[in-house]
Amino acid sequence: MPHSPSLIALLCIGFVAAFALGLLAQRLRLSPLVGYLLAGVAAGPFTPGFVGDASLAPQLAEVGVILLMFGVGLHFSLRDLLDVRRIVLPGAPAQIAVTALLGAGFGLWLGWTAIAAVVFGLSLSVASTVVVMRALEEHRLLDTRRGRIAIGWLVVQDLAMVLALVLLPAIAGALGSGGSPDPLQVAKALGWTLLKVAAFVAFMLVIGRRLIPRLLEYVAGLGSRELFTLAVLAIALGVAFGAAAMFDVSFALGAFFAGMLLNESELSHKAAADSLPMRDAFAVLFFVSVGMLFDPSILLRQPLLVLATLGILMAGNMLGGYALVRLLGLPKLTGLTLAACLAQIGEFSFILAGLGLSQHLLPAEAHDLILAGALLSIVLNPFLFVWLGKWQGRQEAAGLAASPQSQPLSEVPADINGHAIVIGYGRVGRELTKLLRERGVPLVLVENDPDRVEAARRNGLLTVRGNAAAENVMEAAHPGTAHLAILAMPQALEAGEIISRLKSINPAISVLARAHSEAEVKHLLGHGADAAVLAERELAFSLRDMVLAAPPWRALRSKPLPAQP
Repeated sequence: MPHSPSLIALLCIGFVAAFALGLLAQRLRLSPLVGYLLAGVAAGPFTPGFVGDASLAPQLAEVGVILLMFGVGLHFSLRDLLDVRRIVLPGAPAQIAVTALLGAGFGLWLGWTAIAAVVFGLSLSVASTVVVMRALEEHRLLDTRRGRIAIGWLVVQDLAMVLALVLLPAIAGALGSGGSPDPLQVAKALGWTLLKVAAFVAFMLVIGRRLIPRLLEYVAGLGSRELFTLAVLAIALGVAFGAAAMFDVSFALGAFFAGMLLNESELSHKAAADSLPMRDAFAVLFFVSVGMLFDPSILLRQPLLVLATLGILMAGNMLGGYALVRLLGLPKLTGLTLAACLAQIGEFSFILAGLGLSQHLLPAEAHDLILAGALLSIVLNPFLFVWLGKWQGRQEAAGLAASPQSQPLSEVPADINGHAIVIGYGRVGRELTKLLRERGVPLVLVENDPDRVEAARRNGLLTVRGNAAAENVMEAAHPGTAHLAILAMPQALEAGEIISRLKSINPAISVLARAHSEAEVKHLLGHGADAAVLAERELAFSLRDMVLAAPPWRALRSKPLPAQP
């Protein structure tokens, strides 16, 4: 049966190259995004070797955009935004305006149209949430006051870009193909688009808000994990498609609202966890497809323009963010932290630039400059955080320590000893910490999920926020003075690496872990666990004891077990 292998080839080569180059970037302490983009460049038409089907790249990118926006909505926290609203609501739009004006001025100087210059400027004004979250977690800043301000700032940036994604197609339609802009036509198009957006938002708040959580709860009640995962993806893709088909608004806005409404459900954590592999996979394909559209020769053809773009996005975002934070009366360290967070661009810039290119609003040269600036800024960003850490160290050594409001909300005391470390605060971790605290066991919890961290701290647990596999996160739990570590997390492969690190820090520490199969038990014991509890086996033992406690079979409890063959 004849078939076209282009899709299969692109998926296979894309994933393999993204893995290899992402792994290399990680080893070089860079963001894996750099590797994913370079994988796309390698598979694109501007480099020798394998060339992927360029017609498939935009379609894969569109699915990636839907799932990326669904993830943004799924983790959108109105509460966190309101906590820092006095800072981020005036600050973030002003910072976007500063950088957008600088970028637009540069575009006009190059002779681009006004709308192309504006799209270019907007693309340079929004930081990558993926890069910032990774940097804040690595430097243990997520739970500081300045970390929360940075996250709130990014949320406002994301909301502004969602609005831009909705309005750009309307502007493109009003301008027509090559015609001169008619202000009345543009105003009418914008008004009609905003009206359709309002209708979609009203529909989602009135009907979707009730229907989507109930549908998810019904499917969860059926007990099928496959159906639940499928339901999450169907909601994300279905709402995105429905938004475009029924209300003529962007896929991105539909996916964002689907995620935001799911976030209100009690099953949001499960929805996020079950959809994560698919979201991650298509996010990788999104970055690969973006890289395929990038012509790397611009680095040699127009090096000065690339450096100017990099300078605008880094200087504009950094200086704008720092100056606005200082004007709002916040400490210098907070301003510098925010400046470091804003000194790069990522996924929203790619989405906006790609949309501008597809709508013929943005020239190919501008698109290449945006991608070049993004790549270079992501590479340079870790060095800014290293400099920030050294600067803070010098300030503290000179007696100019950071203000209390920039310190973590909850810290494990440096002199703690004889404690037990619990890793994971899911269903097992919550029950375990409750039982151990009732017996007076001193505990330190390590958890990555922000909502679970907040819940644990409300319950009075000493909690370290972050991935226990990260060296600095593990050190914050003080394993060197702990007696015991319990891994209540279900990921056995990751748990094995954590066990090895625990044993290397403190060979005397006892480590217990949970497993879901005999192979996982073997894996955990092989990495140094003192015991691995197979959940299904322990459940069988408990049920056996209950059965033998019933009157008809009580006498069987003392009966010797038959010899194993």
